[in-house]
Amino acid sequence: MRILVALLIVTSLVSCGEHKKPILGETPFQLKMNAEFKDASKSPLKSRDLKNFKGLDFFVYDSTFVVTATLKRTPDTEWFNMKTTTDRLSKERIFGVLTFELKGKTFQLNVYQGEEMLTTEGFEDYLFLPFLDHTNGNLTYGGGRYIDLRIPEGNIMEIDFNSAYNPYCVYNEKFSCPIVPRINYLDIEVRAGIKAFVKE
Repeated sequence: MRILVALLIVTSLVSCGEHKKPILGETPFQLKMNAEFKDASKSPLKSRDLKNFKGLDFFVYDSTFVVTATLKRTPDTEWFNMKTTTDRLSKERIFGVLTFELKGKTFQLNVYQGEEMLTTEGFEDYLFLPFLDHTNGNLTYGGGRYIDLRIPEGNIMEIDFNSAYNPYCVYNEKFSCPIVPRINYLDIEVRAGIKAFVKE
Protein backbone atom coordinates (compact mmCIF):
# COMPACT_ATOMS: atom_id res chain seq x y z
CA MET A 1 0.00 0.00 0.00
CA ARG A 2 2.80 2.41 0.91
CA ILE A 3 4.52 1.67 -2.40
CA LEU A 4 1.29 2.41 -4.28
CA VAL A 5 0.87 5.73 -2.43
CA ALA A 6 4.50 6.64 -3.13
CA LEU A 7 4.04 5.89 -6.83
CA LEU A 8 0.91 8.04 -6.96
CA ILE A 9 2.78 10.96 -5.34
CA VAL A 10 5.72 10.65 -7.76
CA THR A 11 3.34 10.45 -10.74
CA SER A 12 1.52 13.54 -9.50
CA LEU A 13 4.75 15.51 -9.08
CA VAL A 14 5.98 14.54 -12.54
CA SER A 15 2.69 15.52 -14.21
CA CYS A 16 2.68 18.88 -12.38
CA GLY A 17 6.24 19.52 -13.47
CA GLU A 18 5.31 18.82 -17.07
CA HIS A 19 2.55 21.48 -16.99
CA LYS A 20 4.86 24.17 -15.60
CA LYS A 21 7.09 25.08 -18.52
CA PRO A 22 10.53 26.55 -17.76
CA ILE A 23 11.36 30.17 -18.61
CA LEU A 24 13.29 30.26 -21.89
CA GLY A 25 16.36 32.40 -22.52
CA GLU A 26 20.10 32.23 -23.19
CA THR A 27 21.12 35.37 -21.25
CA PRO A 28 19.98 37.08 -18.03
CA PHE A 29 18.23 39.75 -20.12
CA GLN A 30 16.34 37.16 -22.16
CA LEU A 31 15.31 35.22 -19.05
CA LYS A 32 14.14 38.44 -17.35
CA MET A 33 12.10 39.59 -20.34
CA ASN A 34 10.46 36.20 -20.88
CA ALA A 35 9.65 35.94 -17.16
CA GLU A 36 7.98 39.37 -17.19
CA PHE A 37 6.00 38.63 -20.33
CA LYS A 38 4.86 35.28 -18.93
CA ASP A 39 3.68 36.89 -15.66
CA ALA A 40 0.06 37.99 -16.13
CA SER A 41 0.49 40.74 -13.50
CA LYS A 42 3.35 42.37 -15.48
CA SER A 43 2.91 41.26 -19.07
CA PRO A 44 1.94 43.80 -21.76
CA LEU A 45 0.48 40.97 -23.82
CA LYS A 46 -3.23 40.72 -24.51
CA SER A 47 -4.89 37.77 -22.80
CA ARG A 48 -5.16 35.72 -25.99
CA ASP A 49 -1.46 36.26 -26.81
CA LEU A 50 -0.46 35.52 -23.23
CA LYS A 51 -2.32 32.21 -23.38
CA ASN A 52 -0.12 31.02 -26.26
CA PHE A 53 3.09 32.74 -25.14
CA LYS A 54 6.21 30.55 -25.20
CA GLY A 55 8.89 33.21 -25.32
CA LEU A 56 10.01 36.33 -27.16
CA ASP A 57 12.04 36.01 -30.36
CA PHE A 58 15.62 37.18 -29.80
CA PHE A 59 18.62 37.51 -32.05
CA VAL A 60 21.47 35.24 -30.98
CA TYR A 61 23.62 37.08 -28.44
CA ASP A 62 26.46 38.90 -30.22
CA SER A 63 29.24 40.48 -28.16
CA THR A 64 30.19 42.78 -31.06
CA PHE A 65 26.99 44.69 -30.30
CA VAL A 66 28.26 45.60 -26.83
CA VAL A 67 30.03 48.94 -27.25
CA THR A 68 31.78 51.49 -25.08
CA ALA A 69 30.42 54.98 -25.65
CA THR A 70 31.62 58.43 -24.67
CA LEU A 71 28.92 60.59 -23.14
CA LYS A 72 28.95 64.32 -23.85
CA ARG A 73 26.51 65.78 -21.34
CA THR A 74 24.22 68.62 -22.44
CA PRO A 75 23.07 70.21 -19.16
CA ASP A 76 21.48 73.28 -20.77
CA THR A 77 19.03 71.49 -23.05
CA GLU A 78 15.37 72.43 -22.67
CA TRP A 79 12.50 70.08 -21.89
CA PHE A 80 10.33 69.26 -24.90
CA ASN A 81 7.23 67.20 -25.64
CA MET A 82 8.19 63.91 -27.27
CA LYS A 83 5.33 62.51 -29.34
CA THR A 84 3.91 59.10 -28.47
CA THR A 85 1.68 56.53 -30.13
CA THR A 86 -1.32 58.14 -28.39
CA ASP A 87 -2.32 61.76 -27.69
CA ARG A 88 -0.06 61.76 -24.63
CA LEU A 89 3.13 63.81 -24.78
CA SER A 90 6.21 62.67 -22.88
CA LYS A 91 8.23 65.48 -21.29
CA GLU A 92 11.87 64.76 -22.17
CA ARG A 93 15.23 66.48 -22.49
CA ILE A 94 18.42 65.46 -24.24
CA PHE A 95 20.68 64.42 -21.37
CA GLY A 96 23.68 64.00 -23.64
CA VAL A 97 25.12 62.64 -26.85
CA LEU A 98 26.66 59.16 -27.00
CA THR A 99 29.51 58.55 -29.46
CA PHE A 100 30.68 55.02 -30.18
CA GLU A 101 32.04 52.69 -32.85
CA LEU A 102 30.04 49.77 -34.18
CA LYS A 103 31.04 47.44 -37.01
CA GLY A 104 33.86 49.80 -38.03
CA LYS A 105 31.68 52.92 -38.17
CA THR A 106 31.35 55.85 -35.77
CA PHE A 107 27.84 56.72 -34.62
CA GLN A 108 26.12 59.25 -32.37
CA LEU A 109 22.84 58.88 -30.52
CA ASN A 110 20.95 61.27 -28.28
CA VAL A 111 20.16 59.81 -24.88
CA TYR A 112 17.09 61.21 -23.13
CA GLN A 113 15.99 61.92 -19.58
CA GLY A 114 12.28 61.90 -18.73
CA GLU A 115 10.82 64.46 -16.33
CA GLU A 116 8.42 61.89 -14.84
CA MET A 117 11.26 59.46 -14.12
CA LEU A 118 13.12 62.06 -12.06
CA THR A 119 10.40 61.82 -9.42
CA THR A 120 9.89 58.05 -9.64
CA GLU A 121 11.57 56.13 -6.83
CA GLY A 122 14.36 53.93 -8.12
CA PHE A 123 14.47 55.64 -11.52
CA GLU A 124 15.99 59.00 -10.63
CA ASP A 125 19.12 58.13 -12.67
CA TYR A 126 17.24 56.49 -15.55
CA LEU A 127 18.14 57.34 -19.14
CA PHE A 128 16.19 56.42 -22.26
CA LEU A 129 17.94 55.39 -25.48
CA PRO A 130 15.53 54.92 -28.41
CA PHE A 131 16.97 54.09 -31.82
CA LEU A 132 16.13 53.13 -35.39
CA ASP A 133 18.18 50.92 -37.72
CA HIS A 134 18.09 49.00 -41.02
CA THR A 135 16.27 45.99 -39.52
CA ASN A 136 13.12 48.00 -38.72
CA GLY A 137 10.02 46.88 -40.58
CA ASN A 138 11.65 43.60 -41.54
CA LEU A 139 13.40 41.70 -38.78
CA THR A 140 12.39 44.13 -36.05
CA TYR A 141 9.49 46.44 -35.21
CA GLY A 142 9.12 49.21 -37.77
CA GLY A 143 9.02 51.99 -35.18
CA GLY A 144 12.41 51.21 -33.65
CA ARG A 145 13.48 49.87 -30.28
CA TYR A 146 14.53 51.06 -26.83
CA ILE A 147 17.46 50.47 -24.46
CA ASP A 148 17.39 51.33 -20.74
CA LEU A 149 20.48 53.03 -19.30
CA ARG A 150 21.58 54.65 -16.03
CA ILE A 151 23.51 57.89 -15.50
CA PRO A 152 27.20 56.99 -15.09
CA GLU A 153 29.57 58.56 -12.59
CA GLY A 154 31.94 59.58 -15.37
CA ASN A 155 31.53 60.04 -19.10
CA ILE A 156 31.93 56.43 -20.24
CA MET A 157 28.91 54.21 -20.79
CA GLU A 158 28.40 50.66 -22.01
CA ILE A 159 25.62 50.15 -24.53
CA ASP A 160 24.48 46.56 -24.99
CA PHE A 161 22.31 46.36 -28.08
CA ASN A 162 21.53 42.76 -27.10
CA SER A 163 19.20 44.34 -24.52
CA ALA A 164 17.23 46.32 -27.12
CA TYR A 165 13.50 45.77 -26.67
CA ASN A 166 10.22 46.69 -28.35
CA PRO A 167 7.86 49.41 -27.11
CA TYR A 168 4.92 47.90 -25.19
CA CYS A 169 2.47 49.27 -27.75
CA VAL A 170 3.81 46.62 -30.15
CA TYR A 171 2.01 44.05 -28.00
CA ASN A 172 -1.00 46.09 -26.94
CA GLU A 173 -2.23 49.40 -28.38
CA LYS A 174 -3.52 50.52 -24.97
CA PHE A 175 0.05 51.49 -24.09
CA SER A 176 1.41 54.94 -24.89
CA CYS A 177 4.93 54.66 -26.28
CA PRO A 178 7.38 57.45 -27.19
CA ILE A 179 8.05 57.66 -30.92
CA VAL A 180 11.75 57.30 -31.71
CA PRO A 181 13.18 60.62 -32.99
CA ARG A 182 14.51 60.32 -36.55
CA ILE A 183 17.83 61.80 -35.44
CA ASN A 184 18.52 58.54 -33.57
CA TYR A 185 18.85 56.52 -36.75
CA LEU A 186 21.75 54.08 -37.12
CA ASP A 187 22.79 53.48 -40.72
CA ILE A 188 23.44 49.79 -40.04
CA GLU A 189 21.61 46.55 -39.29
CA VAL A 190 21.47 46.00 -35.54
CA ARG A 191 20.91 42.24 -35.41
CA ALA A 192 20.74 42.13 -31.63
CA GLY A 193 18.05 42.25 -28.99
CA ILE A 194 14.37 41.46 -29.52
CA LYS A 195 12.97 40.77 -32.97
CA ALA A 196 9.58 41.74 -34.37
CA PHE A 197 6.56 40.35 -32.52
CA VAL A 198 4.59 37.80 -34.53
CA LYS A 199 1.21 36.88 -33.09
CA GLU A 200 0.40 33.18 -32.83
